[in-house]
Amino acid sequence: MTDLSAFPITAKWPAQHPDRIQLYSLPTPNGVKVSIMLEETGLPYEPHLVSFETNDQMSPAFLSLNPNNKIPAIIDPNGPGGKPLGLFESGAILIYLADKTGQFIPQDAAGRYETIQWVMFQMGGVGPMFGQVGFFHRFAGKEYEDKRPRDRYVAESKRLLGVVEQRLAERKWIMGDDYTIADIVSFPWIRNLIGFYDAGGLVGIENFPNVRRALDAFVARPAVVRGLDIPKRG
Repeated sequence: MTDLSAFPITAKWPAQHPDRIQLYSLPTPNGVKVSIMLEETGLPYEPHLVSFETNDQMSPAFLSLNPNNKIPAIIDPNGPGGKPLGLFESGAILIYLADKTGQFIPQDAAGRYETIQWVMFQMGGVGPMFGQVGFFHRFAGKEYEDKRPRDRYVAESKRLLGVVEQRLAERKWIMGDDYTIADIVSFPWIRNLIGFYDAGGLVGIENFPNVRRALDAFVARPAVVRGLDIPKRG
């Protein structure tokens, strides 16, 4: 049996199946990227709920794996060279899992780097900007009388949606006919923007029909349906 005792996080979240990938997460836009990818690839894994309500992400056990106190994070007991590997940052995890399985990323060098380019586009733009819209539209920021901060992030989110809209104008998915990690990384955030954040009207989502079309196809995938609810909340 695989020994994961070198990872202090396993003391707080014991592995019942240490031979499987250990997922430490919460069903947020960033978290479900990895659960969806694991469901899509068919890799065996064991999910562990990291509860923000009890500040699990700030616990010494969690920080031992991700010092940046963000979900998701994983331990792969069968990492490179057959040795256990711990990883954080959702984009890095998706690239790792794509390389590990040879799935959802082009095998030619040019296609691979173009896909990674769109992963970075989401990590550096879509996620942070949409998250700010959520703060100023749904959470504490909505009480601010000065709406200029909100409007700034709304305008940038519209611009980013426009980039994706144009990209999808003649493509089924972000990279073309093939569904890739560029889609897995992006559409959870788009879904969250118009769903949980209830900001579809604010960003004019009706003006982005190609985005809506691809989002509908994304959420209809069986692996996505499953992954959106993993780990299950207590």
